[in-house]
Amino acid sequence: MLLTIDIGNTNITLGLYDGDSLKSSWRVSTVHERMPDEYGLQFIGLLERTRCSPAALTGICLASVVPPLTMKIAQACQKYLSHAPLIVDAGVKTGVRIKYENPRDVGADRIVDAVAVRRLYGGPACVVDFGTGTTFDAISAAGDYLGGAIAPGIGIAAEALFSRAAKLPRVDLTRPPSAIGRNTPQAMQSGLLFGYVGLVEGMVARFRAELGPEMKTIATGGLAEIITKETDVIDIVNPWLTLEGLRMIWEMNRG
Repeated sequence: MLLTIDIGNTNITLGLYDGDSLKSSWRVSTVHERMPDEYGLQFIGLLERTRCSPAALTGICLASVVPPLTMKIAQACQKYLSHAPLIVDAGVKTGVRIKYENPRDVGADRIVDAVAVRRLYGGPACVVDFGTGTTFDAISAAGDYLGGAIAPGIGIAAEALFSRAAKLPRVDLTRPPSAIGRNTPQAMQSGLLFGYVGLVEGMVARFRAELGPEMKTIATGGLAEIITKETDVIDIVNPWLTLEGLRMIWEMNRG
């Protein structure tokens, strides 16, 4: 059994694989103040819910965009799960050529997504990852990572409206009855949801103009399904794309 861990700024996503099959997956909050012991006990608790003991694990593969947490969670894995994780960084084989001006500037999760897309769907492709930020990544026909775009995530935008505008409430990220809101919460929901749909549609069109009409668009991340229900520019929704990429990278580097 392989445990995959994607450490993001808002959530930590975990997946438990038996061979190529994703048996269980979880999203938990990223808490910077949590100690390695706390993370270790949390991970054991998640595994126990699936009746998997730490002794059944054959390895752990980890990607992180939160450097202060990387070693904390690595320590938790070593102490409580008895495995030092394979951490995706510059020295790890991925099979993807990075065409960014400075490859070290690319978040590990974006490269992991590119690995999964290259293997599962092929290029050219645009990966839209709905996380703390909304990222757009370009994969060439040859499977190279070309670069992309980064926008604030929809959750950041919603929190900014609530915290910076005195009369605006905090709202749930759900679909309003219509684009024209009849009250303030509905107006905010319309601006957030349909506004981000417009952002996605516009960016996908620009990427397609550069990558070619055969470009596929793959959406991932915790909010992917909410956005993609409102647009037809997304070809594939894979909420666990990063976990798939981590599994593939583990297979490339084991032994």
